[in-house]
Amino acid sequence: MFGKIASEALGLSDIGRVISPENYNKVEADDYIKHETGEKIFFLIKSKTDEYCFTNFALLHLDGNTALSKKRLLKRYEYINADIRNVLLETAGTIDLDVELKFRIHSTDFSIDVHKEHIEQLKDIYKALTEISLLMEAEQRDLQTVEKSLSHVVNSLARQSGEGANIATQARELYGFYHDTLSDAMSQAYRKDYSSVFETFIKN
Repeated sequence: MFGKIASEALGLSDIGRVISPENYNKVEADDYIKHETGEKIFFLIKSKTDEYCFTNFALLHLDGNTALSKKRLLKRYEYINADIRNVLLETAGTIDLDVELKFRIHSTDFSIDVHKEHIEQLKDIYKALTEISLLMEAEQRDLQTVEKSLSHVVNSLARQSGEGANIATQARELYGFYHDTLSDAMSQAYRKDYSSVFETFIKN
């Protein structure tokens, strides 16, 4: 018991390891994957207390809080509802046992310690998360541009004068264009599935 407590106090008990795909079905997080809707695990880090499961739809975090407790809290962060920002990879020093993967998703900051023997795999997930972050930023900018442009068009039409029937017809046509254009932009800005990004960068 004392050894476990000392190990935890020194931060040695919770260094994560990257799990290989053939072992995904052996981890607890796999029980919560929505296989029925096409969800798939692309990267998984497991320590004694936690599991960090990156799927094409979301990050699942099984939070164990402490190695001395068997209780787990499942947290799910859907990419469609939560931006990824501030992705960092802190490499190990000469005597360090671990490297750190850091990022923010929505308002939650993560700092995941992983054994330095997995540095090559960590580089892959770092690239994938960085790319997702860039895509999210670009797609949000595109959405804002579309919204501003459509707003200008609507305001311009509202200032026009002419026959009531003609304005009403133009308004109906513009509404249809506005709805279709904004829907297309929103489907890009609020992407649900990032399979293509993970498939590009994850090599494990």
